[in-house]
Amino acid sequence: MATTASVKPLQFKIIAECSTSNARTSIMSLPHFNVETPVFMPVGTKGSIKGVLNQQLETLNCQIILGNTYHLGIKPGIDVLQKAGGLHKFMGWKRALLTDSGGFQMVSLLKFAEIKEEGVKFQSTYGDGAELMLSPEHSTKIQNIIGADIMMQLDDVNPTTLTGPRVVEAKDRTVRWLDRCLAAHENPTTQNIFPIVQGGLDETLRKDCAQQLTERDVNGFAVGGLSGGEAKEDFWYSVMISVNSLPKEKPRYIMGIGFAVDLLICCALGADMFDCVFPTRTARFGSALVRQGQLYLKNSCYATDGRPIDEDCPCSTCKRYTRSYLHHIVTMEPSACHLLSVHNIAFQMRLMQEIRESIKSQTFPQYVKDYMKDVYPEGNYPKWTVDALRAVNIDLIDCNPGR
Repeated sequence: MATTASVKPLQFKIIAECSTSNARTSIMSLPHFNVETPVFMPVGTKGSIKGVLNQQLETLNCQIILGNTYHLGIKPGIDVLQKAGGLHKFMGWKRALLTDSGGFQMVSLLKFAEIKEEGVKFQSTYGDGAELMLSPEHSTKIQNIIGADIMMQLDDVNPTTLTGPRVVEAKDRTVRWLDRCLAAHENPTTQNIFPIVQGGLDETLRKDCAQQLTERDVNGFAVGGLSGGEAKEDFWYSVMISVNSLPKEKPRYIMGIGFAVDLLICCALGADMFDCVFPTRTARFGSALVRQGQLYLKNSCYATDGRPIDEDCPCSTCKRYTRSYLHHIVTMEPSACHLLSVHNIAFQMRLMQEIRESIKSQTFPQYVKDYMKDVYPEGNYPKWTVDALRAVNIDLIDCNPGR
């Protein structure tokens, strides 16, 4: 898609909206690819999806993947990426790319980080004793060199369970850092910066943060600071508050979401984009994703099971390999990680495709009910799922009157 000064590097066209819930499906046109939403983005932290080749991702209809500014900025480093002409060319990826700003590392690498108004000073995790000052300006510079279609602002991230003045400080600093990121952005006609809604689990803080962010001229928004161990009741409510505080006509990205039920509910609440390491990480531990949950293939019950992981799955793993074979190689052979990663990403891609199609056909509420019945066949739905879906007019209890 050609981009000129008169055309924004992101066009968002809503194709259909659920008449019951807040779910919608759209086309998000980016410089490198037209992405259908709702969309799940596999995580390639260092420019590679663990266990899966790029051509396989294309076959699986993966439209956009995620890289990490902190790690890519250290290794291979901006000099290598600049010489290569950006991450797309460096890794041979022709579709859309989103980069996290490095803000999450304030939580995941907290013991290596010192947070100040200037930015975040990290001690290198690569054992070389080096220090990295990741300021809003430097994070933006790295992402400009990477060339991602969507760049995330550097935000001040806290553990989700934190309360008090530090949460207020982080929310306000996130807004200040956004302005610095926007001022430093060198490619506004070819790359997008998404602000990130912060505010912990405090409704007032999240609304205030969203209100301030929407005053800036940006093409989409993200919701951060969640999916980090908070209670599910707090999780869904914070997602709803954040999404409802953002403009309908722009994409809304919930960061760090990967469980199928979470994806389903966040779509019902009106979110469009998601990412998580979950599909490939759980593959490395021998788990395969299925509609009912996960199959831990190391369990002895699969030793002589001649069925594929999922008889309805069209992926190359399910077409060729049995649960029995996978049982004997998972967590032992590198090929098992590859085979399960392919299947798990295929599962996520198929889930999102089914969600999109159900929204188009105005069957999304029934799709949600049928899916939840498969996950919880006895109707013992977690209270948070009932409450979250009821908030958008989908009643799980009515669909299982025998409970």
